[in-house]
Amino acid sequence: KKMIKLLSRCGFEVIRIKGSHHFLRNNETDLVTTVPVHSNEDLGISMVKNILSDVNLNIEQYEKLRKKV
Repeated sequence: KKMIKLLSRCGFEVIRIKGSHHFLRNNETDLVTTVPVHSNEDLGISMVKNILSDVNLNIEQYEKLRKKV
């Protein structure tokens, strides 16, 4: 859920939810990604890297945003 909050600060909106997967899109850039939300489980590092790749963020940008959320 923190990842969804972080992405919403970057201009992403949830466009649909299918099961535990939230699909987000940035209307300005047309970038799309999927964030799995499984109860209180944290995302694995590979999933975080995949999401960051989808939304064109690097690790440094992610860490800065994460501290603000």
